[in-house]
Amino acid sequence: MSSKTRMKELIRILNEAGKAYYQENREIMSNYEYDKLYDELAALEKETNTVFSNSPTIHVGYELLTELTKEAHESPMLSLEKTKDVAELEQWIGDQDVILSWKLDGLTIVLTYDGGRLVKAVTRGNGQVGEVVTNNAKTFVNLPARIPFQGKLVIRGEAIIKYSDFEKMNKSIQDVDAKYKNPRNLCSGSVRQLNNEVTAQRNVHFYAFSLVSAEGIELDNSVEKRFRWLSDLGFEVVEHRRVNQKNAEEAVQEFSEKIAGMDEPSDGLVFIYDDIAYGESLGTTAKFPRNSIAFKWADETAVTRLDHIEWSPSRTGLINPIAVFDPVELEGSTVSRASLHNLSIVESLELGENDEISVYKANMIIPQVAENFTRSNTIKPLEFCPACGAMTVVKEENGVKSLYCSNDFCSAKKVKLFSHYVSRDAMNIDGMSEATIQKMIGKGFLEELYDLYSLHEHEKEIIEMEGFGKKSYDNLVASIERSKQANLPNFIYALGILNVGLSNAKLICRHFHYDWEKIKAAEAEEFVKIDGIGQVIAESLVHYFANEHNQKVMEKLEQMVVFHQVEEDEETEAILDGMNFVVTGSVHHFKNRKEVQAKVEELGGKVTGSVTTKTNYLINNDSGSSSSKNKKAKELGIPIITEEEFLAMIREKGGNNAN
Repeated sequence: MSSKTRMKELIRILNEAGKAYYQENREIMSNYEYDKLYDELAALEKETNTVFSNSPTIHVGYELLTELTKEAHESPMLSLEKTKDVAELEQWIGDQDVILSWKLDGLTIVLTYDGGRLVKAVTRGNGQVGEVVTNNAKTFVNLPARIPFQGKLVIRGEAIIKYSDFEKMNKSIQDVDAKYKNPRNLCSGSVRQLNNEVTAQRNVHFYAFSLVSAEGIELDNSVEKRFRWLSDLGFEVVEHRRVNQKNAEEAVQEFSEKIAGMDEPSDGLVFIYDDIAYGESLGTTAKFPRNSIAFKWADETAVTRLDHIEWSPSRTGLINPIAVFDPVELEGSTVSRASLHNLSIVESLELGENDEISVYKANMIIPQVAENFTRSNTIKPLEFCPACGAMTVVKEENGVKSLYCSNDFCSAKKVKLFSHYVSRDAMNIDGMSEATIQKMIGKGFLEELYDLYSLHEHEKEIIEMEGFGKKSYDNLVASIERSKQANLPNFIYALGILNVGLSNAKLICRHFHYDWEKIKAAEAEEFVKIDGIGQVIAESLVHYFANEHNQKVMEKLEQMVVFHQVEEDEETEAILDGMNFVVTGSVHHFKNRKEVQAKVEELGGKVTGSVTTKTNYLINNDSGSSSSKNKKAKELGIPIITEEEFLAMIREKGGNNAN
């Protein structure tokens, strides 16, 4: 591969990764891998003396895709040149004094005060244009609402969420895999909210790192003195200290020892010449100012053995891959697990069990897999969801592959699962809207389906919930109590087994004479014998019942739910067995078409949505209708009968309680 071909490939990969990180708050590769590829591209550009127009080495950001108002910055916000070499840093410092500060890992914001009040806040965006987040910035917990300076003031700083707040928020989330991945992504999403109430709940802090302008006063020609002035106005400024070429290495070491115990997320250090005029006289490159430089620690890596990949399902259906490896010491702590983020990263690393890999801590905090030296490429994505046993699917978005569970009612998708379980055709529990379920999950009342039957333990908290009261609570508990007496088909349907509807559940129960133990133990071959149950549904049932987690849930539910006994004559009254019906149009003798369907299924028949050669009867009170179903039935010679004719048919066949 030629150098220029490799450069184009690197540009494509890096731009995709940058777009995902800055624009979509997600990671498709580790910082370690990004930096390695970026450095390779920069070296090739220097070697060939060629820079392509779309290279990330000359572009500082990405287009914005949110609904927030956009606004151009008064002056471009450039990125910083970086180094990991102390000797190179010392050469850059020369004979100047510089100000060393943390490079905080959050969201850069430009604030404008006028008349002593905050009038505008704009995100960095792509460096040229940012998003206006003024209302959100007013909720930053440490930002002064009023300052003792009346002129127009423009400053830059970093909005962050501290590790302590990040961990506190994650602890409040019961679903392990729904937890936020890192403070930076959480902060970005929090600051760019359309509803500033959400921002206020996230405890966002702001640390000033640059005074851009102050109207009507002559500013000191010193970064350090400007920091002091901002601090006197009430702003929290980024932690900093004055250093020179002689003590730079010692200062870097001191800061590196502090980072592990820091509450503020940081991904390196920033050095800026204290003499502002001198720094500005150096000018800028297309992307970098020459008055400052970023220092990033060389990541401490350790070589270890990959034991396996753990596939962890989340509430969105996404199944996250986690590398589990032999424990190693990194940055003063023992690590044995690292998130791989998505399937594309697993594939790019060509992972296999027992492979020799290197791992590191991104920003000296978050464990990541750096390289795979063996590349056996033997690990393949799971075929079945580890939570519910349903088939998995691979979805690709913007070139990134991810693994998902195909079951809408997967036990990992908590809200949908509970909503389905309490629905009318399932366990018929009133008073449980999706919003209520979401709140109860958030409060930790509901984790598994059986937790519904112990909600009475949270009586006081539920009564105090918005939209609830004593009467609502009493009605809910009574409805839950009634659900303990259940029909087996409704219970099976309520479990949310992939592809198993209520009509299928009724067919299954009838075939097995309502023997729940036999149903759970049946093989796929036995299910396929049932007319209307194909291989796909049979495999869904077998995988669900074989799943260890599902077995535990069912075992606990069985201790609380009692199934109605089915009389022998009712069980064998399948007078419509093997017959297929389609129901269309308005009905008069039944409440609705669904009730007609229930009657057909009760008597052993099946109702489908479209007329085919397998249809025995179309039930339609308007036999002369020009509907598509009537036309199709006439084409195929299928009888069209009214409700009265249907009722007469089942009376004639011996169906009791015809209606």
